[in-house]
Amino acid sequence: MRIDLHTHSSASDGTDTPAELVRAAHAAGLDVVALTDHDTTAGWDEALEAAPAGLTVVRGMEMSCTGRGEDGEPVPVHLLAYLFDPENRAFALERARLREERSTRIRRMAELLAVDYPSIDPDDILARTGPSAGRPHLARALVDAGAAPSVQAAFDGPLSTRSQYYVPKVDTSLDRAVKMIAAAGGVSVLAHGRARTRGRLLDLAQIRELVSLEPGGLGGIEVDHADHNAEDARILRELAGELDLIVTGSSDYHGRNKDLKLGQHMTSVDNYERLVSQASGLPA
Repeated sequence: MRIDLHTHSSASDGTDTPAELVRAAHAAGLDVVALTDHDTTAGWDEALEAAPAGLTVVRGMEMSCTGRGEDGEPVPVHLLAYLFDPENRAFALERARLREERSTRIRRMAELLAVDYPSIDPDDILARTGPSAGRPHLARALVDAGAAPSVQAAFDGPLSTRSQYYVPKVDTSLDRAVKMIAAAGGVSVLAHGRARTRGRLLDLAQIRELVSLEPGGLGGIEVDHADHNAEDARILRELAGELDLIVTGSSDYHGRNKDLKLGQHMTSVDNYERLVSQASGLPA
């Protein structure tokens, strides 16, 4: 089986609609694909309805969190949540808060950019985003306006965390997020936890702490990912073994917004089956 547990559609910051994504996953030879848009479940129904015969769609989400960095200071972290009950009230309210935080932040960044890039229209950008507005939407607007040669150039320049246009957002604390996902019957997996090119790294000691949280701790670690070098993948794999955690591999596919291919990294059958068996919120 070919299993990819981390992809994004136009419901957040990908360029494929959920229907296009599942058709592309089938064409790429995948047997299982997880839709994990940022802070939203908006693409789930479309993906399930459009899924070709023979393709299993796993319902998931990538949650915006704040963890403890290696230097002891707060650091942005992403947490994948799989097969949780979307009707769980506390978790639904937190997802709604995160989406509102995203929209407010992106509007403010667009307004700051518009001062120096008059072709940037904040209202137009927000009208064209899905329920989870993000910096890739601003990057695409900068490219379309001729203000940046590529999405990556936009991230390296005007949209970088060091830029005068950057606006932070208030994300969910990592330990609270893990507990909320467990309370909703889902399984949490730390996303690209050693992605050095994204900035400062999460303290490995916090990963150990997350395992013992109640009502349920961290379920797994995404090890095989395009943003991990061989050494950091080894570190995470050994840590997952030490803590008896699920190990996943994923493409983090975003359509045209990133140069990543479906199935570029994959999850083993035994780890996938373990993830499904631990979830009580939804069936796979």
